Amino acid sequence: MDPRPKASDHDATDPATETFVAHRNLLFTVAYEMLGSAADAEDVLQETWLRWVKVDLEQVRDHRAYLVRITTRQSLNRLRSMKRRKEAYVGQWLPEPLLTAPDVAEDVELAESVSMAMMLVLETLSPTERAVFVLREAFDVSYDEIAAAVDKSPVAVRQIAHRARQHVDARRPRRVVSASETRAALESFQRALATGDPQSLLDVLAPEVVLMSDGGGLKKAAPRPISGADKVARFMLGGLGRNELPITVAPTVVNGNPALLVHLDGEMDGVMAACVEDARITGLYYVRNPEKLNRVEFETSLTLGSDVRG
Repeated sequence: MDPRPKASDHDATDPATETFVAHRNLLFTVAYEMLGSAADAEDVLQETWLRWVKVDLEQVRDHRAYLVRITTRQSLNRLRSMKRRKEAYVGQWLPEPLLTAPDVAEDVELAESVSMAMMLVLETLSPTERAVFVLREAFDVSYDEIAAAVDKSPVAVRQIAHRARQHVDARRPRRVVSASETRAALESFQRALATGDPQSLLDVLAPEVVLMSDGGGLKKAAPRPISGADKVARFMLGGLGRNELPITVAPTVVNGNPALLVHLDGEMDGVMAACVEDARITGLYYVRNPEKLNRVEFETSLTLGSDVRG
């Protein structure tokens, strides 16, 4: 059941409802970038809504900025509880993939900020660093407003933002790759899998390629990252290529970037996203955990919004 309030759930003239619904996509994007989980982001939106309806709107100068502040605080609380869940998670943890609308892919800044590669980089930040980085870099929120959201001084927030930016810059892809370049690499990868030709697969994989797979203990997956083109090629051809069930691999768009949807015997098996540099795949992210595949069956609307500063 979708917990998000809709305008039809309340009197259409209710200002609190109208404001929340108007900014829901923005709030979801903030929560998702902070959490990497659509399910948890939806829970944060529900918690935000419950607090929002208790607010005296006449005392709030900027409704959108105030909603972002509530969402950030709830996301921080959720991040800390998720840390315990991830420590107990079976195997590798990958962000929950989202089937996104075409307009997300057309927004280069948004597509880069929610890409699987970037979401994994954000996982290496502390909760407060992640909140500050997301609000400042993705949403251009003012330092004063971020300070109010994370309960820090503006001076401290500037220092945290600088540290987080350095951390991310050292780990993010060297340059933003066009969707067409990623799509071309995935098409070559798809053909190599279909033919089972090891050399064709090696040709599209960068020597330093890393494969991460997430089964969550519910589907078979590599327990640790697999590094190197030879090992990744063997894993892919030995896993997908030799599966006794009929396999179909089709292009899709996940988190604003080209990806592949894998079906085994007509049933969805997983989603494979990629990081591409210099026309070759440097990162493969294969999400097989069925509990993380709900959001690839319908489009999710994301937005960076325009000027969320208070």
